[in-house]
Amino acid sequence: MRELTEAKIAYTTCYMCACKCGIKVTIEDGKLRFIQGNQDSPVNQGVFCAKGAAGIMTEYSPARLRKPLLRVAEAERGEGRFVEVEWETALDLAAGWLGEVRERDPRKLAFYTGRDQMQTFTGFWSRMFGTPNWASHGGFCSVNMAAGGVYSVGGSLWEFGFPDLDHASLFLLIGVAEDHPANPLKLAISRLRERGGRFVVVNPVRSGYGAIADQWIPIRPGTDGFFLLSLMHVLVREGLYAADYLADYTNAPHLVAVRPGCEGDGLFFRRDGDAVVFDRAAGRVVPAGEADQPALEGEYDVDGEVLRPAFALLRERLAEYSPERAAEVTGIPARTIRELALEMGDTALRRPLVLPIPWRDAQGMEHPQTIGRPVAIHAMRGLAAHSNGFQTVRALFDLMMLLGTVDVPGGFLYKPPYPKAAPPPVKPSRETPEPGKPLGGSLLGYVAGPEDLLVDDEGRPQRLDEAYSWDYPLAAHGMIQNVIRNAWRGQPYKIDVLMVYMANLAWNSMWNTGEVQEMLRAKDESGAYRIPKVITFDAFHSEMVAWSDLVFPDTTYLERYDAMSLLDRPISEPSGPADCIRHPVLPPPEGVRSTADVLIDLGVRLRLPRFVDGDGGPVYASFKDFITNWETEPGSGVGLLAGFRGAEGREQLTGSPNPDQVEAYVGNRAFWHYELPDGMRYYRMANRDYLDWSKRAKFSSGEPVVLQLYSEPLQRFRLAGQGLYGGWRPPEAARERLSGYFDPLPFWYSPLEWASASPEEFPLVAITQRPMCHYHSWGSHNAWLRQLLAENVLYVNPRTGTAAGLEDGGWAWLESRLGRIKVPVRYSEAVEPGTVWTWNGLGKAPGAWGLSPDAAEARRGFLLNHIIPDLLPDQRFNSDPITGQAAWFDLRVRLSPAEGGRVEAGLSPIVPLPGRETMAILAYSAAGGGKGGAGA
Repeated sequence: MRELTEAKIAYTTCYMCACKCGIKVTIEDGKLRFIQGNQDSPVNQGVFCAKGAAGIMTEYSPARLRKPLLRVAEAERGEGRFVEVEWETALDLAAGWLGEVRERDPRKLAFYTGRDQMQTFTGFWSRMFGTPNWASHGGFCSVNMAAGGVYSVGGSLWEFGFPDLDHASLFLLIGVAEDHPANPLKLAISRLRERGGRFVVVNPVRSGYGAIADQWIPIRPGTDGFFLLSLMHVLVREGLYAADYLADYTNAPHLVAVRPGCEGDGLFFRRDGDAVVFDRAAGRVVPAGEADQPALEGEYDVDGEVLRPAFALLRERLAEYSPERAAEVTGIPARTIRELALEMGDTALRRPLVLPIPWRDAQGMEHPQTIGRPVAIHAMRGLAAHSNGFQTVRALFDLMMLLGTVDVPGGFLYKPPYPKAAPPPVKPSRETPEPGKPLGGSLLGYVAGPEDLLVDDEGRPQRLDEAYSWDYPLAAHGMIQNVIRNAWRGQPYKIDVLMVYMANLAWNSMWNTGEVQEMLRAKDESGAYRIPKVITFDAFHSEMVAWSDLVFPDTTYLERYDAMSLLDRPISEPSGPADCIRHPVLPPPEGVRSTADVLIDLGVRLRLPRFVDGDGGPVYASFKDFITNWETEPGSGVGLLAGFRGAEGREQLTGSPNPDQVEAYVGNRAFWHYELPDGMRYYRMANRDYLDWSKRAKFSSGEPVVLQLYSEPLQRFRLAGQGLYGGWRPPEAARERLSGYFDPLPFWYSPLEWASASPEEFPLVAITQRPMCHYHSWGSHNAWLRQLLAENVLYVNPRTGTAAGLEDGGWAWLESRLGRIKVPVRYSEAVEPGTVWTWNGLGKAPGAWGLSPDAAEARRGFLLNHIIPDLLPDQRFNSDPITGQAAWFDLRVRLSPAEGGRVEAGLSPIVPLPGRETMAILAYSAAGGGKGGAGA
């Protein structure tokens, strides 16, 4: 019997998904033995999931990369044939490629990252390099949700805010699958149900959270905006809206100039730069914020101008969205819409929640109690991933404003550092890149009008991904999905190096996969690749590795330092700001280095500003050193981590660097959390004590945040499209888009893809979601998680399947206007008849991820990505015209019977890495519960 040794316990942060749960790790004899939840973590409070517990098998995955890889000279991209090279060789090669680009034209580096959690660092690195072509994955994921919320209320959902299910009586969950945000939402729903709260789910599919809902309301994908507007229609018609809340905290009473066909039409009327309202008590127009009784209705003649409150314009808009019309569009019965709207209005307005918490508002008025509106709403990608998603999310937040549920007990609560101004004053840098020089300002931000766009004098985009262009003005997260096509076609200019971190751009983090792979291997007339060099950083043998020229092996989350920063995507709770770290609880395999450490090394070799001192020596010895000592600006007192600051670690939020800060986090179980006093937890857009504290913490200016029921930035762009904004003349092709989609009030329009893939020709909408036991493609090489789910099927309503002549358990051709794939089919009553759906991230290219080429993931697993068009007929991207959000939930398809066997997508297999055994493991079949053999 083996003699047991004393176990070592370490606390860190999980990374088996993006939830950032705290974990307790047991290590024995230098080996990882057990992972469980950290009960002290403000995120998961000890609750844990299958993914987190299976981190052991990710650490010891056979798919791990062990040394830098260089593509064999005679091998074509996509074959996956590499030789292992020494680190110094790989670093010299990368530094040579990058150094040449930086000294000639730094724009010719495009650096795009996936679901990494150090975007502050990679963005800073890119700025110092001098390229504007950097962003994370948000443009492909859910920028509509984030930007729609920030432009509306100065915050949004998930990392930016959360439903208060501790006080809610009614909870509406719309467009949310199992993965956002799993453990915190499960905890919150449990507390709601224990208190007797009612739980309603609106989703085309009843899975995950929907399976335990009190009511499932199936909806046709892409029609959520019409549904939300119809709820508002009923509320306004019945007078069930929070008029005082709208008057006090939103721009609903602000007077809008009605000047059809003239400059300034639809903008707020201002005096001395301030918006104005009509004060019913005084009988005259006064500056906003000074009225005793701001009017929400009426029409006023002021200085010869016709002015109307924004709310009056919204009321007119809502007249178009009756429940009867909504029923035709959404498939939801009009009676159901009316009943839900009345229930929401009655709960919020007639059954308010009163907490004995006094607070002081921005005008200094003391409130002896805190009034709550116990209707909570949570939404995610199901609303966002459509080409009409931004206006849908705007409708969502306007609905919250009507009910008075933004940052009140029982409603939606901000997570610090939010709320911020709506939108925040951070603009994307408009500096022209110059050889050998850094860029100032921010690479991403929030534009407020045409003057903030990144376009040249002819209106051409200045970023490779076309973010902040006339075609995608509010692209707050960049547009990672555009990068490969635009690099391939040299539009708006050619690049020399594409650098990718933790983004599987040749597979499930992209659409139109087959054509994307052809672009990566395409050559010009001289025989050179049209995208000359591709560098990938990854811990595992993903599909993207095969399409790269140089590959750097990364560490796992248990072997490196990370900082989940308040500057990025922290672990804050509504109760106060929080952040956390990862630190090495295990050493990496020999020959493996963290990507952050590699980037710091490259920064020194390239002599990037703030990475080298005046003598050319390194400023940071490692990423741990960077976490400890970096500040947003020298002397700002704001760094990556907000806890344990100051020379002795006694300061919080701001303070000079603390040399022992990381060790302090390790000793505090890897996180820091600041609890706000009760009087600062609600109404934070107008809570004077909170706003003053927020200013001291350098979160905001300390000014009240006016919630934007009516979005003036959108109207500025609409005026530009009409030729009525300060001389701005966008390109002719952009004018119709600007005039049509940039409405300052939310509205619904049919997704753009549906004009070229009509419901008559393609009668179904296909959607995909991540299963609870996998995250992106990260789980598919994990031996334990593969036993839970190793393949996927297409779920079809029985009426739909029968009409198409399909057998339950049989096979079908799933066809879009782009192409077709062969897939296994199962019947399910838990999907509305006009929708088909499947799990995402399970289908794998044969030979990738250390799996057998005949593994279940390659034989029976498939991706919808292969048939999602990336372009519309006008050659613009299949994206939201406002933010550039990839519209991959707008996929229209048709079904026909097929012979069985295995999936077919017409894509090439990948050569397994040399000298590696592929994983052959027993797995259970998702299709029928049977067992697969070796290699399954």
